[in-house]
Amino acid sequence: MKSEELQRLTASEPLTLEQEYAMQHSWREDADKCTFIVLDAEKWQAQPAATEESCMVGDVNLFLTDRGDPSLGEIEVMIAEPSCRGKGFGTEAVLMMLSYGVTRLGLTKFEAKIGEGNEPSIQMFRKLHFEQVAVSTVFQEVTLRLMMSEPERQWLLQQTSHVEEKPYRDGSLEPH
Repeated sequence: MKSEELQRLTASEPLTLEQEYAMQHSWREDADKCTFIVLDAEKWQAQPAATEESCMVGDVNLFLTDRGDPSLGEIEVMIAEPSCRGKGFGTEAVLMMLSYGVTRLGLTKFEAKIGEGNEPSIQMFRKLHFEQVAVSTVFQEVTLRLMMSEPERQWLLQQTSHVEEKPYRDGSLEPH
């Protein structure tokens, strides 16, 4: 997150190490946030001794912060590794998080707030059937929304039918 380009694309500010640790603790403990870490599967499979950390390329997050509407989740994605952008990592990660939100959390509406200048991200969300619903000139961001109708739900489940969910506990995958 020291990259100025990444800070601009994600509307983020640099954090101190202590702030990073506090944020990570919050993400692990808070019931209103979900995060999936995006790994480069080819790198993971090609290097048997590779660590998860060495294969990390980004993350996808889901915020459940609208207490008045528990069916709404705000989704965001970041592919931090520049060499991995434009290769479908973000699309696949968002599809998996949408599927998780629908099947595990009962969500039926999703929003994405994206910086006006982040055209690749805006196009990716549009490709995933999100529609623009607002533009904030103050925050210089666009809000896109996806309403999960039954046809949209079926489309989403078809797109993610190859995904296998595995439990993740104490830093290691448990075998099935």
